[in-house]
Amino acid sequence: MEHDATYICDHCGEEIVIPIDASAGAFQEYVEDCPVCCHPMLIHVELDDEGEPDVWGEAESEGM
Repeated sequence: MEHDATYICDHCGEEIVIPIDASAGAFQEYVEDCPVCCHPMLIHVELDDEGEPDVWGEAESEGM
């Protein structure tokens, strides 16, 4: 099952829409460049018991 979800880029403040693939697990974390400002964002995805996503992004640390 796929959903779309949004997060706010910490760098440029834009709302970004991303596809969510529930088959990747209930807890997901990955780095994705913001499509607006190209800064790397650490994306967190948590799916509830019904498969609804909770998504947030944070600026990727330089030390990662």
